[in-house]
Amino acid sequence: MNGIVSGVPEENVPLIAILRGITPDEVIAVAAALVDSGWRYIEVPMNSPDALESIRRLAAEFGSGCTVGAGTVTDINQARAVQAADGRLLVSPNTDTEVIRYGIEMGMEVFPGVFSPTEAFQAIAAGAKTLKLFPAADLGPGYVKNLVAVLPSEVKIFAVGGVTLHNMAAFWQAGIAGFGIGGDLYRPGYQPARVSENARAFMAQMQQISTI
Repeated sequence: MNGIVSGVPEENVPLIAILRGITPDEVIAVAAALVDSGWRYIEVPMNSPDALESIRRLAAEFGSGCTVGAGTVTDINQARAVQAADGRLLVSPNTDTEVIRYGIEMGMEVFPGVFSPTEAFQAIAAGAKTLKLFPAADLGPGYVKNLVAVLPSEVKIFAVGGVTLHNMAAFWQAGIAGFGIGGDLYRPGYQPARVSENARAFMAQMQQISTI
């Protein structure tokens, strides 16, 4: 695997690894498996054990070559804590305009969670250029197609929640620009070898669907 998807540099491959439940002691080995597989966006959800310490370690080890940060960021205090831990990625399950504006002001990459067109336009008005559609699998590709039709063309939507190897193509064809992958990539207890296998499978699928 060369980390390239249809001529796109590996740092721009639109895949975010969601490491929910990971611990600081295992995060570097798991992240190394992801990086070796071409992944360049790594998210540690805030409801993971000692998430900020994991982010600090990731930033120190991989910060020059990866965008690392937090998921499940639900308020401004959490956003500030992620920035203080050298995180450069803020991913939320909700639309909090204060979090969005703070992240943009700090030069972070911000993915606010949206469910409806109303939330999408609230996030855009706050400055968001990338949106996290959540829970994507429950809404489906048809919903994505309708949502994309009314959003500004420069706004990108990432599908998160229930994304699998089997439904990525349908979402991509509907207009999704990227994916956040959680349980089918990593679950607590997964060893780096298993994460590597999963990561390479998703990268190969990304390469395939991006040529459709």
